Amino acid sequence: MNIKDFLLKLAGQETHYEEVDTAVTEASERLIRFSLLPPQDVLRDLDASREGLPEWAVLQRLTRFGRNELAHEAVSPWYRQLLAAFVDPFIGILIALAVTSLLTEVILAPPAEQDMTSVIIIAVMISISVGLTFAQEYQASHAADELLRLVQHTATVQREGTGRHAVATTELVPGDIVHLAAGDIIPADVYLLDTTSLSVNEAALTGESLPVDKEPGRDQVLDKTARSEFLRTASALDLNNIGFTGTHVVSGAARAVVVATGNDTYFGSMSQELVGHHPPTSFDKGVNQVSVLLIRFMLVMVPIIFLINGLTKGDWFQALLFGLAVAVGLTPEMLPTVVTANLAKGTVEMASQNTIVKRLSAIQNLGAINVLCTDKTGTLTYDTVGLESYLTVDGDENLEVLKYAYLNSYHQTGLNNPMDEAVVAHEDVQKIAGVEQTYPKVGEIPFETARRRMSVIVRNPDGRHLLICKGAIAELLSISTAVWKDGAALPLTDDLRDEIASAAGEMNEAGLRVLVVARKLGEPKRHHYGPEDESDLTVVGFIGFLDPPKESAGPAVAALQSRGVKVRVITGDNEIVTRRICREIGLEIDGLLQGYQVDHMADDVLQKASEEVNVFVRMAPLQKSRVIDALKRNGNTVGFLGDGINDAPALRDADVGVSVDNAVDIAKESADIILLEKDLLVLEAGVGRGRHVFGNIMKYIKITASSNFGNVFSVLVASVFLPFTPMLPLHLLIQNLLYDVSQISIPWDHVDEEYTHRPRSWNPASIARFMIVLGPLSSIFDFTTFALLWYGLGANTVEQQSLFQSGWFILGLVSQTLIFHMIRTSKLPFVESIASRPVLIATGVVIVIGLVLPFTPYGAAVGFQPLPGSYFPWLFVTLVSYCVAIQLVKVWYIRRFDMWL
Repeated sequence: MNIKDFLLKLAGQETHYEEVDTAVTEASERLIRFSLLPPQDVLRDLDASREGLPEWAVLQRLTRFGRNELAHEAVSPWYRQLLAAFVDPFIGILIALAVTSLLTEVILAPPAEQDMTSVIIIAVMISISVGLTFAQEYQASHAADELLRLVQHTATVQREGTGRHAVATTELVPGDIVHLAAGDIIPADVYLLDTTSLSVNEAALTGESLPVDKEPGRDQVLDKTARSEFLRTASALDLNNIGFTGTHVVSGAARAVVVATGNDTYFGSMSQELVGHHPPTSFDKGVNQVSVLLIRFMLVMVPIIFLINGLTKGDWFQALLFGLAVAVGLTPEMLPTVVTANLAKGTVEMASQNTIVKRLSAIQNLGAINVLCTDKTGTLTYDTVGLESYLTVDGDENLEVLKYAYLNSYHQTGLNNPMDEAVVAHEDVQKIAGVEQTYPKVGEIPFETARRRMSVIVRNPDGRHLLICKGAIAELLSISTAVWKDGAALPLTDDLRDEIASAAGEMNEAGLRVLVVARKLGEPKRHHYGPEDESDLTVVGFIGFLDPPKESAGPAVAALQSRGVKVRVITGDNEIVTRRICREIGLEIDGLLQGYQVDHMADDVLQKASEEVNVFVRMAPLQKSRVIDALKRNGNTVGFLGDGINDAPALRDADVGVSVDNAVDIAKESADIILLEKDLLVLEAGVGRGRHVFGNIMKYIKITASSNFGNVFSVLVASVFLPFTPMLPLHLLIQNLLYDVSQISIPWDHVDEEYTHRPRSWNPASIARFMIVLGPLSSIFDFTTFALLWYGLGANTVEQQSLFQSGWFILGLVSQTLIFHMIRTSKLPFVESIASRPVLIATGVVIVIGLVLPFTPYGAAVGFQPLPGSYFPWLFVTLVSYCVAIQLVKVWYIRRFDMWL
């Protein structure tokens, strides 16, 4: 039981964490404990001092705690990636068939009958598929690894006997004294001993784009009641005297003591949990389900055909060889190759759109998503602070307010602040161009955290001095005595104070960070200006700041929704800001949950809520992960887009995790896809590309599986009635190989635009239904061909079996290849939808080869013979009738099941 559970139990409250500790990890518990201690107690606990550690103590602690490095996944060596490419259910099926062929046709066969053809054909298929998979994933993993490489970071450390100096961040140990300044990345979890106007950007952890003010640890200790209340409600991310690894200093300076390094930090504990953990995605589950389906069909059909042929023909060895050929025929042998080629082509096309695909399967997963969860900061917004409004206390936009705010921000020389930068960079500043020369600077009163304001003094054109102050609402109102309203300075009465506070509150509720601007005009002073001069001010108005939404966010959300993707916003930011951003991008809020509410939900309750709620705020990392898991348990295929430390668990747990190249390292390691351009429109295009890829994969699976099933069904019936084998095992393999070669062109085929408008995922039941409906249909025309060959051409004896086998070979190959064009689209083929040029060429060449092969010496060598001219008119009629029948069945099938591929 952790600290928080124990305290809540003492208070008589129930907790509900179950699988996930959503509130306090060991790292956060340690930080909370340190935050309650005064500085001297923290130093004592760490056996440290303000002067720093001696070198011998540093070496000792490096041995004890290890280097200040985070757990991360190293790129696997090439041989492991090559072996991993063999770990595929379809490759397993092919390897098993190849081993069986080797045993039956080579090792156990008489020397005169040994034949390596089948083994070589299957081995080539395996080599192509494994080679493509290995090459693509090897290249992608190394490209991603380059993005993950860190520049060597240093930290300014103070150590006994050597004073301040820079050391590699990896050499820091608990107890080290570090000095922080603007621009520094905080190198470890630290307790702040002294601060000077310290402001830290913690967006990577919390999702809030605005910096957080930090203060040093308190000297006084909380009483027992206050301490218990603090522990009951504490969250590590709310501690203002603690600095976290990976966050960076926006402004100010500080001296701090390191309290945790490496995997013991808040960030590191999360990183350690994620390394090596890859939950199965929808692609993994889909491939396995389809494999099981095909194996079940083989286990049923192959023994039946083996028994029938053995019993009717009396040659059990030939029956075994024929059963093996049927097994190969029933298996889409080229599926691994077609899948890999489609995914590889998708990665190449996405690379041209500044997208790196780390795992091939992520392409299909991206097309399958029906729920996209996205962080807000930097994804829907620019992750920058922008000046949104400059208003009088009456709520009117006024350039005078902008002028005073600009003069204050332009002339201040203190610490860098994103809000000052936003004021100076605002586009309306051009309307007051040159005002900084008209009002030259005289003095400055720097910002202090305790005062929460800063002032500059400029010379008015009449020679008097003008003090301009901006800061927090309460602090400014406390030193103001007047307000500029309706063109005049009015006394600041209690009613006006309430009115100003109410107006500022409305701006806050609209999601803005609000500062008040005030002024004081007076005679020049000889002494330096100080905080005591900030009195009797006149409030002139407000300035409001916001991390604005991207222009592309609204259109991207609308485009995703039009493709059947439900968008969920899961952010660490607050409700007010998130509501405003959602409103501005046109995302209607169906329901909203806070992180603490997710904490106390049972898994089944959260599952239901995740379908009804589309905005989650104040979410901690593991809370985000719980929502992702709940959505997946509901049967959704879930994508997640994020770039912060707080997004890493969700990125790993989603079916497809998407990050960006400037994300923190743990986010890039957890992601499957890395965007070089942080834009939802790029992701929306990727969804379409994923569905295009999946559509082409489904073409091969459904067309090939149904055709092969039809052929096997025909073989089953023919084996009962014919005195000979309707096709030799070698003929079946040649037919399958020629057909499969034509299907290698599928990755270059078009996909109907309508197909990409809906999420697409693996559906074994749909594949089985397609096989059962379309397979027997092809058998009908096989039977008519059998009748033609038997009665029309006289191929009804063992002596004439070669003629029969040649005729059925041509029909089987030509019909299967031609029907691809009928089945590849839900539209009218060749009229409303036509295949790409590579597909037309490949299928055309294979059809010609099939027609010509029986007339060649090679055809004669494998047991074919030329067919009479009277065969071909019947072949033409059969093919046309088959095409018409397929189109009629297609129309019925779509009406009945509302789907095709």
